[in-house]
Amino acid sequence: MSHQIISIAGLIYILAMPIYIVYILTKNNKVGYGATFTLTIGAVVQIFGFIQRVIEMYEINHSIMRSIPITNLYESLIFFALCLIVGYLFIEWKYKKKSLGVFASLIAGITIGLTDVLGVTKEVQPLVPALKSNWLLAHVTLSFISYAAFGISFITGLLHIIMESQTKKSFKYIFSTTLLAFIVFMFISVIIDILNGSNPKNVKIFHSTLGNPSTFISLISWMVLIAFILTAWKFGHLLNKTLNSLKIDSNFLEDLTYKGIAFGFPIFTIGGLVFGAIWADQAWGRYWGWDPKETWSLITWFVYAFYLHAKFIRGWRGTKTSVIAVIGFIVTIFTYLGVNLFLSGLHSYGSM
Repeated sequence: MSHQIISIAGLIYILAMPIYIVYILTKNNKVGYGATFTLTIGAVVQIFGFIQRVIEMYEINHSIMRSIPITNLYESLIFFALCLIVGYLFIEWKYKKKSLGVFASLIAGITIGLTDVLGVTKEVQPLVPALKSNWLLAHVTLSFISYAAFGISFITGLLHIIMESQTKKSFKYIFSTTLLAFIVFMFISVIIDILNGSNPKNVKIFHSTLGNPSTFISLISWMVLIAFILTAWKFGHLLNKTLNSLKIDSNFLEDLTYKGIAFGFPIFTIGGLVFGAIWADQAWGRYWGWDPKETWSLITWFVYAFYLHAKFIRGWRGTKTSVIAVIGFIVTIFTYLGVNLFLSGLHSYGSM
């Protein structure tokens, strides 16, 4: 029941994206309000689905503290999407700017859609012994709140790089257009997978995209991705002109990137590393064991620590810091998703 409600929320997020695009192109306030309303409805539906899942988990675990749906890959993905949307809606309300809504709805829609593409289990299951701890709520919740903050910084950082890119041969132009092409490719792959009505029990990693078991489909997917990248590289300057024509202040984007990281970094430090170490000591008898998830969490921490160091100690400004913010989120995604899917370790209970 709950996963069906959350899937509806994902579809609403996807629906909100073209409405935001129309608003950006027309600057019609009624369309803008419609985009915000649609995204807000999606968030309300997902919150309702979240509460429904709490009820379903409570019927199994008989404990409120152990019934917060953040215990497996599916639940962590949808919780991340919810935090991202709520965080974006707060920014839109505070700064009265809707231009970031396209990317926020896009990433949230992709995230929920990935639960179908990756074939993760959506069924409510009893907690494994390692998760039967009161540290679960503090560690995991704070970690994903920080991930959402880093996700918002990724959006603003990427837009900042695109706006400041001048020549097609520059690193920042190639970097930003390639990344944008990959995001759009993943979005279309998710849509195709949803339209195909994939059965999660039979889905393998990246069912309709790059890692399909069929060599032919995988090869075609890689060719399409390369075509997307080349197209984005050739016509990326049009996006640059569009963003500049909207009179989005690049300093605003840079400042928002910093605020997202400044908010997320201490939360990640405390919730992700410190609380995680305490929980690890209780569960496994040691604070740190260089498990793949622990190692990549530390790498993520170093990337964002380098961002703050470069900005305040070295005085870096402009797109250099935005590139670090974007790379930081890519590392975060691998820490969050890649480790669970591709590496083994004590955190393997979060896998498919």
